Amino acid sequence: MAPTANYYDTLGVKKTATAEDIKKAFRKLARKHHPDAGGEEEKFKEINEAYETLSDAEKRKAYDQYGQYFGGNAPPGHRPGSGSPGGSYSTTVNLGDIGDLGDLFGGVFSGGFGGRGRGPSGPQPERGRDVEVRLDLSFEQAFEGASTKIEVDSVHACETCKGSGAKPGTGTTTCAACGGSGQTSDGQGMFAFSRACSKCHGSGGVIESPCSACRGQGKVRGRKSIAVNVPAGANDGGKLRFKGKGEPGVSGGPTGDLYVLTRIKPHPYFLRDHADVVLELPVTIAEAALGVSVNVPTPAGEKVKLKIPAGTQNGRTLRLAGKGAPKLKGGGHGDLKVKVKVVTPHHLTEAQKEALETFSAEQTEDVRAHIG
Repeated sequence: MAPTANYYDTLGVKKTATAEDIKKAFRKLARKHHPDAGGEEEKFKEINEAYETLSDAEKRKAYDQYGQYFGGNAPPGHRPGSGSPGGSYSTTVNLGDIGDLGDLFGGVFSGGFGGRGRGPSGPQPERGRDVEVRLDLSFEQAFEGASTKIEVDSVHACETCKGSGAKPGTGTTTCAACGGSGQTSDGQGMFAFSRACSKCHGSGGVIESPCSACRGQGKVRGRKSIAVNVPAGANDGGKLRFKGKGEPGVSGGPTGDLYVLTRIKPHPYFLRDHADVVLELPVTIAEAALGVSVNVPTPAGEKVKLKIPAGTQNGRTLRLAGKGAPKLKGGGHGDLKVKVKVVTPHHLTEAQKEALETFSAEQTEDVRAHIG
């Protein structure tokens, strides 16, 4: 610290501040300026130095008397040993005066205090990234379920070294620079600043013979075939999650997940509506007017009898319960919704025309009465 700096100004307190005032000021500034919290190291050194002096009654008295020449900053022409204001003082701070700084900073800082590190050693495990791919399914595959393989372009564990990064038959050795902790410390008064080891880059181990396939990374990018089971009843636009099928984690972290976005190809006459299935059923004018029983197909491939009531109007929907698609979360099947479509003939024979003319002549119901 520059000999002209004022310790009281550094801590932001007055010369009349009590020991408690000084302690509170230091704790506040320490939280803000600690390097592990993004502060400047030089600024924190100044704060630390000021507190080491002002928190000790004997040092503070000498500092108040000698000011900038306290602690070895002798004035010009001063002779050592002649009552020097720069006498020898211990620079050890009494931790009991400010409490446990480990508790003060909590888990924010990776470094310890006074050489007694409380933070974790080495790099922290990180979860691998999730991967999302699209899967096109036929109507039948989505309805019945399917086991298939999909090609995924992502980072995955190197198959040659099984993700270790080391040449097969070799392994890692403990980093001599950090002793396997993944961190090195620089002592700063009462604090020890922890940093990732520059030799092992925080891993704690050194690979002497890197895997040639992944160049020691333990993972490679490329296409990989993954087997997935699509459940019966998969929806168009649905998202299926396959746990642990994504990218590998870092430093022992868990693997990410694979998300499969399902797209269902159109069917010639069935349409999915979640667990329900819609079928448009053409009927003639006579069938709609007189009523009829017809066989209709189901998505499961069977034929069932459906009664069309007399007087059925165009667009009416009839339901066949339980004949739809499987429900993804259990609970049976949806319904088959049959939508009636009354088909008007394009070409009529003479006999048909006469029959319809006779029918029209005897028509007593005004079908447009509701519109005036």
